[in-house]
Amino acid sequence: MIPKRIGVLTSGGDCPGLNAVLHGVVSAATTRGYEVLGFLDGYEGLLNPVRYQRLNPLSVSHISHLGGTILGTTNRGRFVAKVGAGKKSEIDPNILKQARDNCRALNVHALICIGGDGSLSTSLQLQKAGVNVVGVPKTIDNDILATASTFGFDSAVTCVVDSLDRLHTTARSHKRIMVVETMGRHAGWIALHGGLAGGADAILIPEIPFYYSKVGAFAKKRASLGISSTMIVVAEGAFPAKGRLSTIRSGLRGKGEVRIGGIGEQVARQMEKRTGQETRHVVLGHLQRGGNPTALDRILGTRFGIGAVELVVKNKFGHMVSYQNYEIGGVPISQAVARIRTVPPKGQFVRHAREIGICVGD
Repeated sequence: MIPKRIGVLTSGGDCPGLNAVLHGVVSAATTRGYEVLGFLDGYEGLLNPVRYQRLNPLSVSHISHLGGTILGTTNRGRFVAKVGAGKKSEIDPNILKQARDNCRALNVHALICIGGDGSLSTSLQLQKAGVNVVGVPKTIDNDILATASTFGFDSAVTCVVDSLDRLHTTARSHKRIMVVETMGRHAGWIALHGGLAGGADAILIPEIPFYYSKVGAFAKKRASLGISSTMIVVAEGAFPAKGRLSTIRSGLRGKGEVRIGGIGEQVARQMEKRTGQETRHVVLGHLQRGGNPTALDRILGTRFGIGAVELVVKNKFGHMVSYQNYEIGGVPISQAVARIRTVPPKGQFVRHAREIGICVGD
């Protein structure tokens, strides 16, 4: 007799803490008598030929501190369900049926899907197709509704802070303006948290369109006061009030989301032109996704994994693990992916940044 099984997969972009979630899932599921199958390379592992590996406490005993995911992941392929901010596409019904039939053939009682809003939107379609789904929110941007925080975010912010610590010294030595571009397509949480913790002088985020003239005037005033360097943090999705989002090119072969990037270089070019001060820019890019997770992300990831198994045990399918008021709970996935969680332009966090003299460009 085939034992009752829980499937688990990691989908979308990687981030620190994914392996901690897998550790939590496998450990909690095993103690409840489930066998765990880890599907490889995201949702693609559900399709013919099915690709999976059996996971047990021994195979995940020392992975929580590792970055990335031992199962592999992808944001390409036949399950891509996100084509832009808030825009979703329908998965081919034949693909959904194939995945459902393969889960049933393997006696997978429930499928735990770890991913961002696009991946969770895919999980909802699987749920409607007949697969018992539980979601685990994953995004370094920290922009998923219905959860106060997601694993990977703290690690990304720590990367930004470490980078700023290093760049401050060279900026002061050469009396330069430094522009640091962080991730954050549509939400500025990483730039805001990283900039505040790392001593940024100006922080530009997607939620507050900025003016080059005001950022330039801010840097010139600092120089007139004898402050030799200025550190500007800009989220990749930030854009000038009288301009538009900076993009590199469309997704691979025209599929998926448009690739955002280049704003850091544009800001640096404008600052040098407007201030006459030597300016350099740095794009942190995938450095923010890589490396080992912080202690906070290891703990949060492990608890998310345990919480996901608890939702399976309670038959709360179509739900996502949620973190609120230091407690792990669950909310409907449909509620979580209704829209992304962005920085309130007039909220307390932005107000506090302004109160300590940080320029936000408006």
